[in-house]
Amino acid sequence: MDQAIASKRIHRRNSMVSIDLQHVPSGIAMGKYQEVNHQIQDIIDTPWKTRRGTKVPKTTEVALGGGAVEIEATFLYADLAQSSKMAKELDRRVAAKLIKCFLASGSKVIQQNGGAIRSFDGDRVMGIFHGDFKNSNAAKCAQQIKYVVHYLIKPKFERKYNSIKNASFSIDHGIGIDTGTVLSVRGGVRGENDLVWIERAPNLAAKLSSLREAPYQTFITARVYNKLNDNAKYGPNWENKWQSRSWNFLGDNLTVYRSSWWWKPGFSGSHP
Repeated sequence: MDQAIASKRIHRRNSMVSIDLQHVPSGIAMGKYQEVNHQIQDIIDTPWKTRRGTKVPKTTEVALGGGAVEIEATFLYADLAQSSKMAKELDRRVAAKLIKCFLASGSKVIQQNGGAIRSFDGDRVMGIFHGDFKNSNAAKCAQQIKYVVHYLIKPKFERKYNSIKNASFSIDHGIGIDTGTVLSVRGGVRGENDLVWIERAPNLAAKLSSLREAPYQTFITARVYNKLNDNAKYGPNWENKWQSRSWNFLGDNLTVYRSSWWWKPGFSGSHP
């Protein structure tokens, strides 16, 4: 289809804004194009109204137009492994129960350790921790999620469903944790929007959660490790729960730490 080649100037907010219509297909209604174009320009032109956060914000606490909250936080991503094989080998109703159990129990453990749930992405949940013990709480949470997956979810599903017991994969998971200063903004449109978290910590935590080095299901950055309290860092005999290793991320060699330890929710000690 031929493209309409035109250029039009419109009056907007007492200023002249040039709109180049050269690459607009002629079948697209002019009004819809202008609506999208104006929205993009609005976001570019609106200055940020940034405030310092004292807690993990909710969506309704950040303005859609120019609102931003800067906060020191620790991000935990818990990811259920082998989702592609699940979709291929399992009845979708069984797979749905498995994913639902993982998300529900993971979310509950995050909340029990002082974290806030702010995102679900397929078979992955994101928890955000704030406050003086955010790193240790997140690390303890990760060890408790490992217990839930390997000592509650896995045996229950293998007893209930032969399709899982005989599958080519084993129920497993990965967790990534990083910490830092992030900017939280509200993205989307009115009526359909959510918080977006900008900085390295959420992105790196998500990447670490995809590492698969069983029995090491938990990976944390050096920024998190260096701020752990003794309870989160050492076992009952003062053995270190964490092993350091080098990991390449976007061309940078980072020191990260992995752990195979688990911690039973509600109890006082962890185990290798």
